[in-house]
Amino acid sequence: MASSSSSAAAISSPRRKYDVFLSFRGEDTRNTFTSHLHAALLRKKLHTYIDDKLERGDEIRPALLEAIEKSKLSVIIFSKSYASSTWCLDELVHILGCKERDGQFVIPVFYDISPQDVRKQQGSYADAFAKLEERFKLEEGMDKVLKWRDALQKAANLSGYDYSKKAGTEADSIEKLVQVILNKLDCKSSSNLKGLVEIETKVEQIESLLCLDSSDVCIVGIWGMGGIGKTTLADVVYHRLSSKFEACCFLKNVRENSEGKEGIYNLRNELLREILDDKIINIKTPSVGSELIKGRLRYTKVLIVLDDVNDSRQLELLVGDDLEFGAGSRIIITTRDRSLLNEKVVDDKIYEVKGLKHNGALQLFHLHALKNKSPTTVYTEFSRKVIDYIQGIPLALKTLGALFRRCDTEEDWDEELNRLKKFPSEKVLNVLRLSYDGLEENEKECFLDIACFLKGADVYYAKRILDLRGFFVTGIQILIDKSLISISETNCLEMHDLLHEMGRTIVREQCKDEPGKRIRLWAADDVYHVLENDTGTSTVQCISFDTSNITRLELCGSPFKKMSNLRLLIIHDASLRVEYDYNFGLGAAYFYICCCSAAYEKNLDLSQGLRSLPNSLRYLYWQGYPLKSLPSNFSPQNLVELRMPGSFVGAELWSKNQVYICFLFLFLCFFY
Repeated sequence: MASSSSSAAAISSPRRKYDVFLSFRGEDTRNTFTSHLHAALLRKKLHTYIDDKLERGDEIRPALLEAIEKSKLSVIIFSKSYASSTWCLDELVHILGCKERDGQFVIPVFYDISPQDVRKQQGSYADAFAKLEERFKLEEGMDKVLKWRDALQKAANLSGYDYSKKAGTEADSIEKLVQVILNKLDCKSSSNLKGLVEIETKVEQIESLLCLDSSDVCIVGIWGMGGIGKTTLADVVYHRLSSKFEACCFLKNVRENSEGKEGIYNLRNELLREILDDKIINIKTPSVGSELIKGRLRYTKVLIVLDDVNDSRQLELLVGDDLEFGAGSRIIITTRDRSLLNEKVVDDKIYEVKGLKHNGALQLFHLHALKNKSPTTVYTEFSRKVIDYIQGIPLALKTLGALFRRCDTEEDWDEELNRLKKFPSEKVLNVLRLSYDGLEENEKECFLDIACFLKGADVYYAKRILDLRGFFVTGIQILIDKSLISISETNCLEMHDLLHEMGRTIVREQCKDEPGKRIRLWAADDVYHVLENDTGTSTVQCISFDTSNITRLELCGSPFKKMSNLRLLIIHDASLRVEYDYNFGLGAAYFYICCCSAAYEKNLDLSQGLRSLPNSLRYLYWQGYPLKSLPSNFSPQNLVELRMPGSFVGAELWSKNQVYICFLFLFLCFFY
């Protein structure tokens, strides 16, 4: 038979509402074996359907048929009078139909009756069918009787649990049966990874780090940038392994849910209530205090997932030294900040989640963008352009896939792709921005400098620039720990394109209408606008200007006069050699200088000379500088580094009052 449903949270797919459906003969086992089995399933947090209503009439209720169809697994408890109930027999036929059609798991249990009696309809089952044949013969319903006989034979041939001889205690038998059920559900859960790409290998690697055979308490960290799939990975691992533990708890969105005065205490109460199955726990102090609670935890083997941790205090209150868990317990922590894991997790237990590889990213994008249709060659090419932009972030692939799903033509795809490059998805950027918002002010400035000027730069050079800007170079390591940047094998700073665009978007938002009121300028059209219209202000601190992106700009004699806080000025032409090669012969060097200067004269007109530079400058790089000297009123006391490759500068570069400072600088520059 079968419920009013009862249970706690379960692992369910959209189609499957219940984990287990119990089919039984109420008068035989309702208050004995079945009730004990039901209680044991609930203790394992399995969503179980058990019918608490007595049978009425011959027709099975539609609700029961629906419950069978929405269950992952059915347990059929055969007892002595099971076959005398047409209700039970109809349930059995429907269960086997779901098994054949949907692959539902079925476990027969033989309670007080042997599998052979069920299979051959002997003993009490023979008596029951004699009455059924007599009854339905009159109603010309022998086809139904034959279906029931066939169903009993098929069910009895399935691998099941024989409790007819009652070897051992009922408690032991039920415990073994529950474990069989859990193993079956684990198998089904493990195979249900629809919509997840490249997940299997990652799950296996996490399970390897967890060392499940060890009796020690083990903590594993899952680390990576926002949207990379940390929560999804932890969720799959949690559902696969939960049956191996006495108690489990998955705390989602720890960062968000711990906000507020009592947020973290509410989270800890949720954790303790779930693990100890005690709904009245309510502790609002830093220490748990209760020795009873601590003692219960000490002897409970738990699986805990703390999702999206962003503060060390969260770890201390949720899994700190005040709480001691039972032997074999496992704790999984997901975070964007690697440094948070250092106190709780050893280095070789930290798993870094990387983006999807190209083929995996393409597969996931197509899954969400093409409505399961096979992509044509043209759409595959469009998809590759999106993949190159997103670079394997699952959240972005799903979100943008949904945007492209509404595109019906190639023109729609092209238009959406161009719009995306100009205006990135707000939903994706909001997720990525959480990491930025959690930075200290100094760290934010470092991140924005890298996003605007230093992506792809040599680490040594980048540290020098950040130091000149007055930022602590330790900020680079902090940004690495928070998955905002990385260092390549060639020792260059790398930043995901979406994070790169997010950083630049943040800078643009400082003043959308007038770039001259922003701290950083890097876009050629923005710099052109500011210099041509003389709209610079004291807000501007950094300019990096690629003159190859403009046609021609005539500078007035004092284009930087209003930028009194300008600290970094880089003017270069990306189409030319970036650095002067000192291995050139004299003729080659002269040729290179002439080429640079000629190119700059085409794009940047300084025919009016350069009458001033801000004395606040600390770093000046001007490739192909067309003049022979710096402005005479420029005081370089703050200047730490000067680079002018491909320029005609000579002894006239410095005025007499600048010589001492410049010789000191030149020494530092050449031997840095």
